[in-house]
Amino acid sequence: MPKRETPGVREEEILNACEKLYGKMHFRDVTIKQISAETSCSRPSIYNYFQTKEEIFLRLFEREYLLWCDDLERIGADGATAGELPEQLARSLEKRKLMLKLLAVNLYDMEENSRIERLVSFKRAYGRSVELFDGILRKAFPNQTEPERRQMLVAALQFLHGIYPYAHATPKQIEAMDAVGVRHDNGSIYELSLIGLKKLLQ
Repeated sequence: MPKRETPGVREEEILNACEKLYGKMHFRDVTIKQISAETSCSRPSIYNYFQTKEEIFLRLFEREYLLWCDDLERIGADGATAGELPEQLARSLEKRKLMLKLLAVNLYDMEENSRIERLVSFKRAYGRSVELFDGILRKAFPNQTEPERRQMLVAALQFLHGIYPYAHATPKQIEAMDAVGVRHDNGSIYELSLIGLKKLLQ
């Protein structure tokens, strides 16, 4: 008798298929039918795990935040100084292109069209990243007051929403900016993160 596959393995297969499709298609164009075609799961079996495609994306987003939390834990454990922190955080964000893209482009769609239990699970991962980031700031800036550190944390978290669009302007966006003479000095996620974090964490 073949070994029964655990739901975790099936879920990972679905998430990996979704990530692959999102790498070459717009969010709006990815369907559960296409995700199914990339997996060994039938469309009806996908509904045993997720009710909407947005729930699949939200779980993918949660997985990205959990991976970032792993990096934040390492940074916190290393005890990065205020001077080292922008570089280490920028390197961690460089690996999270998918997280930044979902954050900047599709957050509202995912959250609006997912069940509350899925959203709560995602917010738990997001909340963990905020706690870890705050802990890193506490260590790196021990003389800051609570309100000062909170302002720095809020500014840094808001900054994350904008990294991806600046690093990955589409050809159409660039054409429109060129047409009106708007400067577009796009850098990599690492370069933009480093510049912004150095300013924010001074």
